[in-house]
Amino acid sequence: MKTVNSLNLLDHLQNDTRQIMVKLNYLRHEDPEILVRQPSPGKWSVAQVIEHLNSYGRYYLPLLQKALDQSTWPANQSFTHSLLGSYFTRSMLPKENNRITNKMQAPKGHRPLVDIDSKTVMDEFEKQELLLLELLNKARQTDIGRLRIPISIAPFIKLKMGDVFGFLIAHHQRHFVQVKNTMSEVGSLRSENTGLV
Repeated sequence: MKTVNSLNLLDHLQNDTRQIMVKLNYLRHEDPEILVRQPSPGKWSVAQVIEHLNSYGRYYLPLLQKALDQSTWPANQSFTHSLLGSYFTRSMLPKENNRITNKMQAPKGHRPLVDIDSKTVMDEFEKQELLLLELLNKARQTDIGRLRIPISIAPFIKLKMGDVFGFLIAHHQRHFVQVKNTMSEVGSLRSENTGLV
């Protein structure tokens, strides 16, 4: 599998996270009613999409934090992606021109309710992203190839920490494409200027 420089990988993931935070900031200036509007019955509103991301953060961020807090492994200059970790990350990443070609069914524990408060959801996601940036920074001091994190859909499967970071952030990127598409569908007059591209 592909071997990369650990610090370069973490830099890249931090930059991707900051870009998501910029997009989140644009969403905060939208009408809250727009954010809870479903494009059609059964399709998620923007707030539901963000709540879906929150559900993953509630699972993964405490595990990542605990592993980093307890790690005794020294930093390693290189990181080799695992076969499974690479597959999960690639399956999440948007394709060229920000297209999502492989639709997936959300696992039962990660399906958001319809009736949610957009501000509460956005506040939680912002806190999660700030924590994620902290964890990515802390990960520079350990071996992200040695630490293993159980995945949410099958906890008996453990991925390298570097792969879990990559999957989590690719998942965010995927769903922010969905957010942009949803904003267009619900007819937000501001959606063309939200910086969600």
